[in-house]
Amino acid sequence: MKKSVSLINKKMKKIYYLSTCDTCKRIISELGLKEKNFTFQDIKTEKITPTQLEEMKNAVGSYEALFSRIARKYKELGLSEKSLTENDYKKFILEEYTFLKRPVIFIGKKVFVGNSKNVITEAKTELGK
Repeated sequence: MKKSVSLINKKMKKIYYLSTCDTCKRIISELGLKEKNFTFQDIKTEKITPTQLEEMKNAVGSYEALFSRIARKYKELGLSEKSLTENDYKKFILEEYTFLKRPVIFIGKKVFVGNSKNVITEAKTELGK
């Protein structure tokens, strides 16, 4: 049996973001991530792998927590009218990068998802430790 190797470790510093997103750019600047030796993955040009998505899901508890309901395609595909399962959330995120709630920031073993003020404040606090 093949043993799964966790991508998350106590020194991990990575952000999954969209380079064309002004909110992501503001957060990167506000948190000073470029100066803190973070690994940057632009999810538009470097697709999220199933392994990466699985690691994110394991860190936050569900694919639904990673899923963006404000993505344009959410409304275009009429997904608000459907009852989505965890497998649906996973499939949509892997097929279309805009379905990932952004940014996703790994700081050590902690993960911060989305751009709400509270999430960014928590990330800022973690970076200050």
